[in-house]
Amino acid sequence: MMRLHWSSRSPFVRKVMVAAHEVGLADRIERVPTVVALTKPDLALLPTNPLGKIPTLVLEDGTALYDSVVICEYLDQLAGPPRLFPAAGPARIEALRRHALGNGFMDFLLLWRTEMARPQPDRRILDGFAEKQAAVLAALEREAPRLDEGSFGIGQIGIGCALSYLDFRWPQAGWRLSHPALADWHAGFAARPSVQATEHVDA
Repeated sequence: MMRLHWSSRSPFVRKVMVAAHEVGLADRIERVPTVVALTKPDLALLPTNPLGKIPTLVLEDGTALYDSVVICEYLDQLAGPPRLFPAAGPARIEALRRHALGNGFMDFLLLWRTEMARPQPDRRILDGFAEKQAAVLAALEREAPRLDEGSFGIGQIGIGCALSYLDFRWPQAGWRLSHPALADWHAGFAARPSVQATEHVDA
């Protein structure tokens, strides 16, 4: 068994678990509940991952893998084809670009939430995050009609998990009304068994 330092609240952990389900390896991963925070690192995790972040995957030989994209690609290679990561060429670059957009969206959503939790959040920072969110959603709305072209892979997983995290932490956001094509695509993403098996839980 591999051991995954895990939290049901982390979009990056969820991305790894969606990938694990998609490639048929979820039953080979033991989930180790791990809480990390900017102000309170998990000291027990630091010897395994000096960055103190989750997800961290510990292989059977004790090797630790991080971050989420490395873990996803490792699982993809371990399972063999069909691959979530295209091997080479334009298809791989496109998958990685989409993944980078989804990953970056998750990054600033987490930072946005952290800033909002401060006693006196910086309004300029919050406004900047709002501008970025609007730009990301507009870009994804334009791209939505093409997201189902070709095979389902890491790009779609990254984008889908970012949108699902937005729903989890900002259920009042109402992004679907002004982004109907993206909303339709995400409905299909959310219906996948791998996504339904990895729902966020605030616990």
